[in-house]
Amino acid sequence: MTISNDNDLTRLKEVGRIVANTLEAMGKALEPGMTTSELDQIGRKLLEAAGARPAPELAYAFPGATCISVNEEIAHGIPGARRIERGDLVNIDVSAEKNGFFADTGASFAVPPVTRSIERLCRDGRRAMWTGLRQVGAGKPIAGIGQAIGTFARKNGYSLVRNLASHGVGLSLHEEPTEIATWPDSSERRIMSDGLVFTVEPFLSFGAEWAEDGDDPWTLYSSPKAPTVQYEHTVIATRNGPLIVTMAG
Repeated sequence: MTISNDNDLTRLKEVGRIVANTLEAMGKALEPGMTTSELDQIGRKLLEAAGARPAPELAYAFPGATCISVNEEIAHGIPGARRIERGDLVNIDVSAEKNGFFADTGASFAVPPVTRSIERLCRDGRRAMWTGLRQVGAGKPIAGIGQAIGTFARKNGYSLVRNLASHGVGLSLHEEPTEIATWPDSSERRIMSDGLVFTVEPFLSFGAEWAEDGDDPWTLYSSPKAPTVQYEHTVIATRNGPLIVTMAG
């Protein structure tokens, strides 16, 4: 999607704020002993109260309102009977539609007590995302995002999952431009146009380089198995740089 008028911008910001507020509330509600299904129900109620529809369910018939992935699961985890335990690393991915516009956000949460290395991984996961976001702007190369994140990961001793990419969003959950690498990609030649809407969502890890299928049609697992975090914003490329629409408030 390319934003071309103030009305579209207002609607995109509205759904962006809804998913951001939902993610923030779910993170605060997260506690040992609750199931991922119970956490998902908190997200569902918040989205529906704001007049939004859960995007994975709407677009792909995903069996949940949000994606909740625990430890070895790194993406598209199905909410269910799994109980969250102390020391778990939990990723929550929230996306929704309202008035025909979609926004997508996500974050990883460490459930105390956790090791200092996991705390550092979470901190640096956010830093990696912001490193990529700072490369966003009209007329700039899309490749700059992955190059910057790759440099950050290499300098700090991390790997990046290389088959889970960022993507266009706005009028649907996944749209052009597709497969925006959050790792260095020498074949990438596209340029960001003014108003282009997409996500920036690196998967930073202590060793994983791939996401692999599991026993169900959705959940993806780290390969090699290693602690992995993901942080995600929906952003608009503008002449003044990145305009992030998935900020809570």
